[in-house]
This record gives sequence, C-alpha cells and structure tokens, in this order.
Amino acid sequence: MSEVPRVVPPWAGTALLLFVAVAVVATFLIVPSIPQDPAYHRFADAHTLLGIPHFWNVASNAAFVVVGVAGLVLLTRASRRGACPEPAEWLFCAAILLVGPGSAWYHLDPTTESLFWDRLPMTVGFMALTSALFGDALGARWGRGSLWPLVAVGVATVLYWRFTEQAGVGDLRAYGLVQFLPLVLIPVLGAVCRFRKYRFRYLGLALLFYLLAKGMEVGDLSLFEATGWIGGHAVKHLFAALACGVVILAFVERLGKTDARAR
Repeated sequence: MSEVPRVVPPWAGTALLLFVAVAVVATFLIVPSIPQDPAYHRFADAHTLLGIPHFWNVASNAAFVVVGVAGLVLLTRASRRGACPEPAEWLFCAAILLVGPGSAWYHLDPTTESLFWDRLPMTVGFMALTSALFGDALGARWGRGSLWPLVAVGVATVLYWRFTEQAGVGDLRAYGLVQFLPLVLIPVLGAVCRFRKYRFRYLGLALLFYLLAKGMEVGDLSLFEATGWIGGHAVKHLFAALACGVVILAFVERLGKTDARAR
C-alpha cells in the first residue's frame, strides 16, 4: 500500500524562508563583526606522538572518515536495492568524509589560514543537511531545489571570512550563522511542518551529540587537566562524528522504507 503524501501548509515554506532571511539580516545589523580569535588555535593538548604534533587532535579526525565512508557505502547499497538517495544525502556523507583530512591538516599546524580547510567541508555538510531537512519537511522539490544554492551560500560565507581575515578585518558572522542554522531548523521544521520520513528521534539524538561536542570544545583545557593525556577538542571530534553518524542512520532508515515499499 503506497504512502499518502502529507500536504504541507502552503504558508510553511514562505514562513520558513522569511525566518531565515530575518535571522540573516538581524545577525548583520545587531551583532558586530567577529574576527577570528588567535587564542582559538591554542589547544590544551600539544603532545607529539609517533612524530605527529597535536596527536589526538589530529588522529581523532579519523572518526569523520569512518563515518563518511560508512555513509557512502550504506547509500550505495540502498541504491543498488532500488532505493533513491537524495543528492543532499550523498553530499552530506562526502562532506563528512572530507572533514577528516581537512581538520587533520588544520590540527597539524593550527593557524587561521589552515583553519579554512577545516571549515570548508564542514560548511558543505551543514548546507547539505539543511537541504535534506527542507526536502523531508516541505517536499522533495524544496530539497533538490535548495541544495546547490545553499551550498553556494555556505561556501561563500567561508570565502568571505577568509577574505576579511586576509584584509585584516576578520568577520565570522556569516559562517557562524551557517553553522548554527541547522540547530534551529531541526526543532522549527519539526514543530511547523513535521518530518515525514526522517525520524525525529534520530535528529534529536544528533542534535544532542552535537551540543555535547560543543561542550567538549569549551571544556578542552578542563578535560586535559583531568586526564593528563587528552583534551576536550579531540573528544569533540568524536561526538561530532557520532552526530553525523546518527544523521546518516536517519537517511538509511528512510531508504529502507522506500526499499520496502518497492518490493
């Protein structure tokens, strides 16, 4: 028996776009420019192990590679069974895979210049996830139509930040908005439109892991002082990778439902 599509209120998409537009404008009108703090690059754990400086901050990025590869494999298997992964789902997994080497490169020699290669794939991942959420809550046309414009905007925010830093007037506002937009959209979309195929329990768990990751980032020094061998930033990578893995589980479950209906 085929699933009866849920009708999204016609005002929902317009209201959501208006919400995002207001958030963007308010950010630039109310919040002053935010340059990159040089102190951000001074992580608690600076140990060299196996000839690798900042070893745990570098090595913990392997979690992103594992999660990204696993996601691509699972999507490929689902595709071979007749399911149809959305472009945003493919791009999300690929972006998470690229976060691994990008972040590892940054942590080998943490500077504002090398931080660009850490943030670029992360931003693509955030925008791919936002597009996927649009598609599930508002309809596939919304998701597919928003993907590349959102990715372009996301990449532009990182390029803008890099340009302003090189010009001596660094401004992180646009990048910060892109990073935290999915955190706001998950509960907003869930409340206004409701997700059709992504289970909110997965998205909620992913949100929890991501918040834990940010908490570990803030507690970098505290954890290092408590353990004497690993800082909070390395653990942040693990929680962030877990968050991405849970999102991919939501993708896989959606595809499993599609596959079951096709049989």
